[in-house]
Amino acid sequence: MQYNPLGDTGLSVSELGFGTWAIGGDWGKNNDEESLKGLQKAMDAGVNFFDTADVYGSGHSEELLAKATKGKEDSIHIATKFIRLGDINDPANYSEDQIRTYVENSLRRLQRETIDLYQIHCAPLDMLKNTDIFPILEKLKKEGKIRSYGVSVESDEEGLFVLENTNASALQVIFNVLRQKPLKELFPKAQEKGVGILARVPLASGLLTGKFSKDHQFESDDHRNFNKDGGAFNVGETFGGIPFEKGVELSREVSWIGDERDSITRAALKWVMQQEAVTSVIPGFKNVKQVEDNLKSLEVKNFSAEELKKLETFYWENVHAHIRGPY
Repeated sequence: MQYNPLGDTGLSVSELGFGTWAIGGDWGKNNDEESLKGLQKAMDAGVNFFDTADVYGSGHSEELLAKATKGKEDSIHIATKFIRLGDINDPANYSEDQIRTYVENSLRRLQRETIDLYQIHCAPLDMLKNTDIFPILEKLKKEGKIRSYGVSVESDEEGLFVLENTNASALQVIFNVLRQKPLKELFPKAQEKGVGILARVPLASGLLTGKFSKDHQFESDDHRNFNKDGGAFNVGETFGGIPFEKGVELSREVSWIGDERDSITRAALKWVMQQEAVTSVIPGFKNVKQVEDNLKSLEVKNFSAEELKKLETFYWENVHAHIRGPY
């Protein structure tokens, strides 16, 4: 396992972390015992970074992380997110009192005294620009409620605003083989500013596992069913914004990446980790087997310069035009 500095936080985090949306909710049926076993398996393998949010199962994933990391608060780093439990378009949701309520509730559920990385959870650009959210976060940092703060963004435009106008330590972005735009401008700017990059949706909500056919039916409580066209939240969070049937087709066209890397899943994660600007990639999981499979991405070979160029060309010529939503 390689460990990378997370911006200016002073933390060194595993290049492979894990996201906990799937074990919190909105991905079909869950089993908490299996979730806890998966978290333990990851930590045993050297993973020291987990991403969560107060809205994942209304705090359930934060509570699971508290159980899994009890007694390891100094060595296992947790990033959580806030703002989406309220109306993200209402300025009142960004008041100091409301944000203090969010942070105290997350601290209680996580059973910690300090949050390692506190992230604004995909707030609209006008709210980032026109509220006092960043001064409030600076105040929480001085008080020791949070060690550092970052922003989870939907678009490069939002990310560039954060880089150019705030002291955020990290950006969390949608990034995968089928979503490469951040490589063009956002990532170089983040490197220039010394800001960490957390790569979410690295498997395009499962498209880059190669296991789906175009007629696959997801459970009714799985966001890949109810948000496949952006009906519940930003369409980019589901399949990276690509229509499902088209995504299945495109994933088959890049399946060659797994030929010498055991599987397309492991290859897709390796590709993300190989990008210089990425601090940590945070795939989700629902069981121990998925954790084990993702961990094996650490062992497969890097992509050659020729392969990287081939994937870049494929993205811009065949994929980019199909992405919906702000990106």
